[in-house]
Amino acid sequence: MIIFDLACPHDHRFEGWFQSRDDFDSQLSSELVACPECGSPEIRRVPSALHLGKPASTPTMAPSVVPRRAAIDPRAGALSSYRQLTAMLLANCEDVGSRFAEEARKIHYLEVPERAIRGEASAEECEALREEGVEVLRLPHLKVQDLH
Repeated sequence: MIIFDLACPHDHRFEGWFQSRDDFDSQLSSELVACPECGSPEIRRVPSALHLGKPASTPTMAPSVVPRRAAIDPRAGALSSYRQLTAMLLANCEDVGSRFAEEARKIHYLEVPERAIRGEASAEECEALREEGVEVLRLPHLKVQDLH
């Protein structure tokens, strides 16, 4: 999934979610993408307000790989931005559950392919990972239900 910030000739800004850049280009050329405010099919990509450079997880993440970039629009308000961030994190990280520390180490030591993961780890496990040079970020437990 890729998220683009888009605008129409009237400078109405909105977000579009696509399977790939090719999917976006195909839909755009077929005029399947239109401004939700005015209906104009003349759409252009615009610079994103904020890019997240590292993937995240619940409640711990290993930011070794960024599989996709997504924009969070800070103009949308705090709750909306939190919902966008939560949805992006849940969609772009593999949930490894209680195996988080083990999987993070395997990724760090190149024993398995790099990928964004999320899962559960104790404070002690997170500290041990950091001491080994594995970057982790502890977050509150994120669930799809939290988005509403």
